[in-house]
Amino acid sequence: MLSPNSTFYPRPLGVTPAASLPQSPSAPLETSRQLVASDERDAPYFRSLEEVGIRLNGPQISAVRHGKGPLLTLAGAGCGKTTVLAARAGYLMEVSGAHAGSILLVTFTNKAATEMKDRIASLPGIRPAAARAVQARTFHSFALTLLRHYGVQEEIFGESRAQHTVLKMLLRQNGMSEAFQPESLLAMLSAWKMQGSETSDLPEKSQEERDAKRVLLGYEAWKRDRNKMDFDDILLRAAALLRDPAVLGPLQQRFQYIMVDEFQDTNSLQYEIVQKLAAAHRNLMVVGDDDQTIYTFNGARQESILEFDKVYPGARIVTLDINYRSDARILGLGSELVARNKRRRDKRLRAAGHRGDAPRFATPSNTEEEAAWVVNQLCQQVEEGLHTYRDIAILHRTASSSRAIFEQLVLKDVPFVQHGASPVFYDQSLIRPLMDHMRLSLNPRALDALPSALGPLYVSRDAGLEWIQRSEEQQAKKYPLIHLAKWDKLKPFQQEQVKERIKLIKSLTKLKPVIAIQEMRRQFYDKYMESGDPSIFTHYKETMLETLDEFEAAAKKFETVEEFIQFADELSRRHREMESLRRSQDSDAVQLMTIHRAKGLEFPCVYWIGASEGIVPHSTALRQDIPEDQKAALTVQQTDAELDMALEEERRLAYVAITRAKQYLYITSPASHHGKPADVSRFLLEAFGMEVPDKRKNREESQTGNHASYGSGSSNWKGNGNTNGKANGNESRTRNGNAAYARSGSRPQGRDAVSPVQRGADQRSAIRQSDRRDFEVLDERDEDRLSERRGSGVIRNHTAFSTTGVNQAASSSNSSGSHSSGAERTETVAIWKCSSSTCKAWLRQKPDGASAKPSKKAVSGPPACPLCSGTMEAGTRKVPVTGRFGR
Repeated sequence: MLSPNSTFYPRPLGVTPAASLPQSPSAPLETSRQLVASDERDAPYFRSLEEVGIRLNGPQISAVRHGKGPLLTLAGAGCGKTTVLAARAGYLMEVSGAHAGSILLVTFTNKAATEMKDRIASLPGIRPAAARAVQARTFHSFALTLLRHYGVQEEIFGESRAQHTVLKMLLRQNGMSEAFQPESLLAMLSAWKMQGSETSDLPEKSQEERDAKRVLLGYEAWKRDRNKMDFDDILLRAAALLRDPAVLGPLQQRFQYIMVDEFQDTNSLQYEIVQKLAAAHRNLMVVGDDDQTIYTFNGARQESILEFDKVYPGARIVTLDINYRSDARILGLGSELVARNKRRRDKRLRAAGHRGDAPRFATPSNTEEEAAWVVNQLCQQVEEGLHTYRDIAILHRTASSSRAIFEQLVLKDVPFVQHGASPVFYDQSLIRPLMDHMRLSLNPRALDALPSALGPLYVSRDAGLEWIQRSEEQQAKKYPLIHLAKWDKLKPFQQEQVKERIKLIKSLTKLKPVIAIQEMRRQFYDKYMESGDPSIFTHYKETMLETLDEFEAAAKKFETVEEFIQFADELSRRHREMESLRRSQDSDAVQLMTIHRAKGLEFPCVYWIGASEGIVPHSTALRQDIPEDQKAALTVQQTDAELDMALEEERRLAYVAITRAKQYLYITSPASHHGKPADVSRFLLEAFGMEVPDKRKNREESQTGNHASYGSGSSNWKGNGNTNGKANGNESRTRNGNAAYARSGSRPQGRDAVSPVQRGADQRSAIRQSDRRDFEVLDERDEDRLSERRGSGVIRNHTAFSTTGVNQAASSSNSSGSHSSGAERTETVAIWKCSSSTCKAWLRQKPDGASAKPSKKAVSGPPACPLCSGTMEAGTRKVPVTGRFGR
C-alpha cells in the first residue's frame, strides 16, 4: 500500500539532528561599477555593459580583460561563464582591436553556439557584421566546414537506429548475432576513434577482438561503399587534415584568439584539434569546471583541466566562484558534497542567488512510493500557485530509473516532456519480446507481436515471418507460431522448442504478470540474453539485468496479464501525444530528464529522484565483488584506483543534479531498489559530515570480527561486516525532535564558413542543408552522451577496445545470504559448448530427471548449436548458484 502523503525533512535519513546543513558564504556585492574606475582605459566598455544590465564581478572582469597567452577559467556551476565568453569576445573587438573574424569560439551543442552568437550580437557597440564574423561553432560544425572546403562530399550517416540496423546485418552475416550488441560495438568504436586511432588499428589479440574488428571493418567498408561518414569520422578526418602544414598554417594565421567552452567535456581528438590551432600563438582561453566532468565514458578527460598549466606553462588561472543561480543552502550542499573528491582543483563557490528554501529530503519505501510522493507534491505546488509545471524538473540517473515517475505523471494527467526521445519503458528492445509473448497469450494471432517472439527461438525474423505468412495462406492456425514446427530449415530440437514455447504462451494468461515474466526469464529469456561469450561487454549485461529487474518491479502492481498489457499500451498512446509537447518550446510541462542531459540547465524547482546506493552512486561504481564465473573470464579487471575514479564521477554527477536547482530542491532516496534494500546515497551523508567507510576495509575487518560504523560517532547504520552499512533490524530516529520515523533495515548500495584562407566577409557557409538536419541528430546525441545506456566508469582510459583493454565495470549485488567475504557461491555444471573456435555459444545441460515428461521426439546426444548450427560437445562451466545471468 502506497503512502498517500509525502514527508520531506531537513536532513537525509541517517543524519543526526545535531548535524547542520552546509551553507555557502555570501558573495561580495561589488561589480564593475565599483571595481573599474572611470579613468581606466577600458572603463567605457564596462560602462556600456552596465547600461544594458551586465555588471561583472571581480573574477569575471579578470577573465574578460585577459589578452594574449593561455588562460584556464574555472567556471563553477551558475557562475556566468557564457556571459564571460561573450563579453571577452566583445572586449577583444572593442578594446583590444581584434578583427572579429580572428575569433573562434568552440562549444559542444548547436543550442550553445546559437546562444553565444546571440549574446555577442546583443553586446553594445558590436555591429551586426562583426557579430556574424565571429566564428561560434560546435566542434563538429567546424570540422565539417573544413572538410567540405577541401572537397569531402560524403553524406552524414548519423541516425543511431540506421547504424544499429547495419551492424545487426553485419553481425548476422558473420554468424555473431548474439555475441555483440550494436550499441556496445558503436560505443567502443567511438571511444577508439576519439583517441585519434583508425579502425584498421583495432587490437586483435583475442578471438573476441578479432571478431569485433571484422564486424567493424565491415561497417567502415559499408559506409565507404555508399559514400557515407558518421560523426566520429568528421572529427577524425578533420584532425588528420590539420596535420598537413599547408592546411593548418592559414587557419593558425586567421584564428588569433581561440576560446573553448565546456572544456571539461573535450576528448583527446577534440583537444588535439584545439592544440594544433593554438600552437603558433598560444592565445587559448578554455572555460570549464572539473567538478562537472561527467562524460568520461564518452571520452571526456578531466586531465585536460587538471593538467592545463603543465601543458601550457605560465598559463593564467581565473576562478569564477560567484554563483548567481542557487540558494546558499542548495549551493552549500553541492559544494560540500563534491569537495570530498580528491582529483579536483580546489574551489569554494560563494552565493549571490535569490533566496529560496533549504533542500528537503525524503526516504520512500520504494520507487513506486517515491514516484507517487513526488507527483503528488508537485501537483500540490502547482495548485497552490507556487510553481508552474515548466518551473519543475525531475532528474534521474538512468533510463530505467524513470519508469515509475513516468507512469505516475501519465496516471495523474500531468503535462510533461521526457527529454531524449527515448521509447516508453515497455517498448524498449530488451522488454518488447517479453511483452509480446504476453500479448500472444491474450491473442495468439496478434501478428504485430510475432516478430519479437522469433529471436528467442533463434529463428531468423525475416525468413521465419515469411514461412509463417506462406503457411497461413495455405491453412490458418489459431497459433500461427505453430507453423515453425513444420519448417524444414529448423532442426528437430528447434521444432520441439517451438511447441514448448507455445505451451508456455498459453499458460501466461493464467499467471500474475510478475510471475509470467519470471517464468519466461527462467525458461528461456535469460539464457537467450546471455548467449555467446559472457566475457564480452559485461557492462551491457549489467544494464540488461538492471532493466529486467525494473520490469519485474513494474509488473508487481498488476493482477492480470490483460490489465498489464492494457496499461502499457495506454502509456505508449499517451507518449505519442506527449511528443507534440516536446516539440513546443513554450509548453507548460514538467521536464523529465537524466542528470547528464540536465547539465548546463537550471530550474526554479528540482526533484532529484533515486539518491540511493546502487543508483547514485551507480552499482557499476561501487566496490562489489565480481562473480567468480565472470572474474575468470575477464582478462582485465577494475583496480581500486579505477573504481575510485568511477566513484568520483558519480559524486560529480550528484553535484550536477543538486546545482541545477535555483530555489527549491527535493531529494528522494528510496529505501529499496528492485526489491533489495538500498541506503541513502553516501554522497548526501558525507555532505553532512558523516564518514562512510571503505567497503574493502569492512571486508577485512569482518574477517577479524570487527564491525565498522556507517556514521561517525553514531549508533545508526551499523555495518554487519559484508555490506556497506547494512542496518540490523529496524532503524528509528526522530526528525526535528517531534516526528518519529521508522524504516526497515537497508544498505547503501551548434553563418559564415570557416575557411582555411580568408575569402572575404561575405563567404557563404560550406555546410549544406542536409548537413544542418544531420547536426540536429548529432545535437541530441551530444546532449545525451549515451548516458542512458551505461553507468559511469565503463569506458575509462580508452587505451584498448574489447575485453582485453576496456575497463569493465561488472558488479554484483550480494544477497542477504551471501558469505561474509562478499564472494558469490558458484557451482560447476555440465554444458554443451560449440566446437567451432569462432562461436562461443554454450547451453546448460539438463540434469537427469529434469523433465518429468520427456518429449517423444526428443533427440538424444548433443544438440545443434543454436547460433551457427554446428556440432556441440560436452564440457563444464562455473556458474552462480542462482542460475541468473550477471549474478
